Amino acid sequence: MVRDAAAVRRVLDADPVAACMVDARVADYGIDPTAIGGELWTRRNAEESLCFAGANIIPLRGTPDDLNAFADKAMSSARRCSSLVGPAELVLPMWQRLDAAWGPARDVRGQQPLLALSGPPVIPADPTVRKVRIDELDAYLVAAIDMFIGEVGIDPRLGDGGRAYRRRVASLIAAGRAWARFEHGEVIFKAEVGSQSPRVGQIQGVWVHPERRGQGLGAAGTAALAGAVVEGGRIASLYVNGFNTAARAAYERVGFTQVGTFATVLLD
Repeated sequence: MVRDAAAVRRVLDADPVAACMVDARVADYGIDPTAIGGELWTRRNAEESLCFAGANIIPLRGTPDDLNAFADKAMSSARRCSSLVGPAELVLPMWQRLDAAWGPARDVRGQQPLLALSGPPVIPADPTVRKVRIDELDAYLVAAIDMFIGEVGIDPRLGDGGRAYRRRVASLIAAGRAWARFEHGEVIFKAEVGSQSPRVGQIQGVWVHPERRGQGLGAAGTAALAGAVVEGGRIASLYVNGFNTAARAAYERVGFTQVGTFATVLLD
């Protein structure tokens, strides 16, 4: 496990957009595994090889030998993770080794453009998109669940009736990181800042009501949230499935540019 916090910080600062999910945890809790919700692994030193392992595995640096070693260590754990996510050139080789032990995956998304916006959006933002209030949780959950099923392929209410997912969404609302456009009490557009590091706000869960798609609401709504992230002094970022040409075109209209390629392996 990594014990050199300064070395971890140098890795995170070298590519803050790609490292946002890990950086958000380290910024809040440091590198202590009892606080961060996982472990930071390295084979030599963090600046040469680094991988976060918790509910999700997120490799950040490493040679092919390092990635194999990380995969072997993951296989020796008592339980497998829910997903592998991060730079495609690191995730996919790890999965190639893990596949025999942990496969089959529920889905392998090997080409996910990683996008960033560091200045104002280039299209007008939807002025009605705003932070969601906690008393609007039930209405927001309807949209959030529909988005989750469409994006991930499973119902987040399975297992516990949705209590854990409701708590997760409520925590995002309480933190001021869930945004939506409401019409007559119904969510028409939604998105959240899922991970927020000192330098980056990673947007997730972008969704438009099925009956209102094709009207530009997704681009304008995303522009509103991305603009708020940038105005707050952070880079706005997100990653999108390569096959989702409509979403990619919408984000390009907002002003996002590709800065890398992610991959996600969904297991549970």
